[in-house]
Amino acid sequence: MHKLWAAVALGTTALLGSGCQPESAPCPAIAMAPVVGLTIAEDYVPTVQGVHLRACQDGTCKEADLKLMPGSRSIPQACSTGPDGACSATMQPDGTMYGLLDMGVLTASPISAKVTGTASTGRPLPVRTLDFTPKILKPFGEKCGTVITANLVLDASGLKQAA
Repeated sequence: MHKLWAAVALGTTALLGSGCQPESAPCPAIAMAPVVGLTIAEDYVPTVQGVHLRACQDGTCKEADLKLMPGSRSIPQACSTGPDGACSATMQPDGTMYGLLDMGVLTASPISAKVTGTASTGRPLPVRTLDFTPKILKPFGEKCGTVITANLVLDASGLKQAA
């Protein structure tokens, strides 16, 4: 009988102990697309008719004429009150244009990028090159996976990695 009570006491203690542990928030099941993003700065957009991006990483090169889409920024809206209060935002055009080059696989290794294209005058844009290392981020906390991003900005002064 003592063995039965000892087993019950041990099991109850184990259950109580596990029930008192703080729950950690689960990691989101979100994957980043393996792309190199190119943003054309607002003041350079009128100069650009089209762009071609070539990016090489780990011995593999990908290139394409980018489909340019209007860029936007997030504008915060009011938050609701109460225990289940939520905040929202709307998107507003910011005058930039952006395009994405699918790399298939994106690693933390350095990338060699080359941008060419056509100016709005019909003439070639200056050839711009940049060697850069993608950024490694942990936006959902240390216990969640890493996110690798490779984003560039093209303006009149050249090509640079996005901040």
